[in-house]
Amino acid sequence: MPNNIIIHQMPILSTFEPPPGFEIERTIGPCWGITVRSRSVVGTTCAGCQTIFGGEITMLTELANDSRNEAMNRLEQHARQMGANAVLAMRFDSSELMQNTNEIVAYGTAVVVRPIQK
Repeated sequence: MPNNIIIHQMPILSTFEPPPGFEIERTIGPCWGITVRSRSVVGTTCAGCQTIFGGEITMLTELANDSRNEAMNRLEQHARQMGANAVLAMRFDSSELMQNTNEIVAYGTAVVVRPIQK
C-alpha cells in the first residue's frame, strides 16, 4: 500500500495486528459497542414454526446479523470518540440477559496507526 494513502474515515477493524503497511503509533485502550435486543412475540412464534420444519431460522439469523452490525457501528463510534483510527483484536461476545433478550458486545483495542515510512 503506498505511503500517501490516507486512512479511511471509518476506523480499521481487525481481528489481528495492524494491516500490512501500517504500524501502531499509539495504543489508546479498550473500546466497545453494545446493543441489547429482544425477540418480539411474533418473531419468536414464527421462529418456533420454522423449527418444526427444520433448517435455518431466518428471523433469528436476521436479528443476530442486525445486532452485530449495530454493535460494530457503536464500536466504531466509541473508537472515534477516543481519538483512534483503528481497532485491533476485535471480537464479539453475546449473552442472554433475560428470556428473549440478548446482549451483543463488539470490543477491541483502540489504537492510532500510521503508514510505515520506508
